[in-house]
Amino acid sequence: MLWSAAALRRSSLLCGRGGGRGLWTGRPQSDTDNVKPLAGVKILDLTRVLAGPFATMNLGDLGAEVIKVERPGVGDDTRSWGPPFAGTESTYFLSVNRNKKLAAVCDVFVENYVPGKLSAIGLGYEDVDKVAPHIIYCSITGYGHTGPMSQRAGYDSVAAAISGLMNITGPEDGDPVRPGVAMTDLATGLYAYGAIMAGLIQRCKTGKGLFIDCNLLSSQVACLTQIAANYLIDQKEGKRWGTAHGSIVPYQAFKTKDGYLVVGAGNNKQFVTVCKVLNLPELIDDSKYKTNHLRVQNRKELIKILSARFEEETTATWLCLFEGCGIPYGPINNMKGVFAEPQVLHNGLVMEMNHPTAGKISVPGPAVRYSKFKMSEAKAPPLLGQHTTHILKDILGYDDRTIGKLLSAGVVSQHEAN
Repeated sequence: MLWSAAALRRSSLLCGRGGGRGLWTGRPQSDTDNVKPLAGVKILDLTRVLAGPFATMNLGDLGAEVIKVERPGVGDDTRSWGPPFAGTESTYFLSVNRNKKLAAVCDVFVENYVPGKLSAIGLGYEDVDKVAPHIIYCSITGYGHTGPMSQRAGYDSVAAAISGLMNITGPEDGDPVRPGVAMTDLATGLYAYGAIMAGLIQRCKTGKGLFIDCNLLSSQVACLTQIAANYLIDQKEGKRWGTAHGSIVPYQAFKTKDGYLVVGAGNNKQFVTVCKVLNLPELIDDSKYKTNHLRVQNRKELIKILSARFEEETTATWLCLFEGCGIPYGPINNMKGVFAEPQVLHNGLVMEMNHPTAGKISVPGPAVRYSKFKMSEAKAPPLLGQHTTHILKDILGYDDRTIGKLLSAGVVSQHEAN
C-alpha cells in the first residue's frame, strides 16, 4: 500500500479506533491449539531498508497484521537494491518483508525517519498519542531523538564504525572491515522487536501506550558486551583478532588442505582432546600450554604448530576425526554449504512462499520455534501498490469516486493488477 504524507495524517486518526482488540486479556482462549501470540495485533509499518522491516517481519511471524506503507510509485528503497532480483523485486526486499498484510486498526506504529520529520506532518508521537493513546509507538533512528548527532541519517556501516564494531572486526594485522551482513541494523531490529513486545505487555497492565526510542548506535554499543566492559573497567582497548579470540586459545579458524575449520578449546580438558585428535600428544605435557592463560601468552607459537597440522588433511577428514569428541568445531561454509547442512534443513530454516511475479521462492525461515503454535504461513510481500484499492475501499470505506481522485492526485498509487 502506498500513501503520501497527506494520506498518512488520516491513518493516524484511524489508529485510535478499536485499539487493542484481539490482544490477550488474561482470559484463556477456548481453543488454544496454534493460537499465535500476536494474533489480532495491528501494526502500521512506516519503516524501510532493514532494521525496521526486520523487526516488523518477526512480529508478523508471530501472527501480527502489518500495514506496509511506502512512497507512491517508488516504494521501499530496498525494492531496487539488486541484483539479484526475483521477478520485479530485489531479493534484499523479499528477505525481510514477508507477512505484510494490510489492516485498518493499529496497535503499534513503527517508523524510522530522521527525528522531527514525522512531527512536521502531524505524525509524531505527541500527535498520534492524542488520538490513539493505546498506541505503542516505536521510533528507530540512527543515533536517538536528541543529542549532537540526532539529525544524521542512520546507516549500518556508519553506525558500525562509530560504535567501535568495525575497529574490532578484521584480520589482526589488517584494516577494519564491515561484517558480511548488516549486523548493526539486524541487532537494532531485534531490540525493537523485543521492545515492542514489552510495550504490548505494558499496555495490558496499564491500558496505555508508550513511546519507544530505539537507535543503531545504542544497539551496537550495547552489543559490544565484554569488549566494552574490558575498556570501561580496565581501560583495555579492543583490537582485531580475525577469526581468533582475544581470551581463549585455540579458538579460531584453521586452514585445511581444501578449506577452513573452526575449532575451539574453552578449557584445559578440551585442549587435551584437540591435541589427541590432531595426534600431537607432545603438546599435552608442554609446560607452555598447560593452562589457557599460558596458551594465550604463547599464542603465536602454539597456533603455528596447530596450523601446520590442520593443513595436512582435508576439511572432511577433520570433521570425521572430531565427530563425537565433545569439542566445538565446524566448517566455514559458503551459502551452498549452509543450505546443504543437515541441521539447517532439520531446523526448518528454509521457508518457501509463492510470489505473484517470481513464482515459488525461498527465503531464510524464522530462527525460533514454539511448542504451542506454529509460525504464520509465509506470505510474499505485496507488490508495490498491490492492496491500495482494497484497503481504501473495503477497510477504510472510501467510495470509488474518492479513490479515483486520490489516485489521480498521486496521494496513493496502486499496482496495475488492481
